Amino acid sequence: MSFSQHLVLWLHVAFVIFAIGPVTVAIMSTPRYIRQRDIRILRYLSRLTFIFTIGSLGVLIAGFALASMISKEGKPWIIVSGTLFLVALVLLLLIHRDQRHAIRALEAASDTATTAVALADEQVRATADQAAAGTSAGTETPTGTGPQAAAADPAAAIPSHLASVERGRIAMLGGVVSLIWLVILVLMVWNS
Repeated sequence: MSFSQHLVLWLHVAFVIFAIGPVTVAIMSTPRYIRQRDIRILRYLSRLTFIFTIGSLGVLIAGFALASMISKEGKPWIIVSGTLFLVALVLLLLIHRDQRHAIRALEAASDTATTAVALADEQVRATADQAAAGTSAGTETPTGTGPQAAAADPAAAIPSHLASVERGRIAMLGGVVSLIWLVILVLMVWNS
């Protein structure tokens, strides 16, 4: 191999280490933080996923450049690896979309919970004010209001359920992407 071929090979390996490694860690960490409802970390992981997905294009470009330099661009294992890589990129974009959906769902659940707590506090204050005013005889809290109703509100559970669905989808797609990386690695090592 010439110096330029070695340079492209090292560039290819560097892109693998510094782009594919971090994006894999980011997508595998996402379900844990969805379960913990840590929106701040999820935003960070979503940003990392997008940036390193774009950065992983360098792996593809350097790989095809190297295959062209050593005259192996038409080999079936190069074509299969390139195709699998493009499938992995599409899956990474879907994972990024699902991360954003999970963030929005958790924000909506947080907003719903905050609103429910505020309404419950307001209801408690109103009941206490009525009791203090001496008008509590004959005025009872209507059924379906108060803290118990806010906690049992099915509309408040919907965003949390959506985040849970996204968590499962991200975990599944992340596993598929990792398996694709492994297949590509085996193809590269086996045929080089």
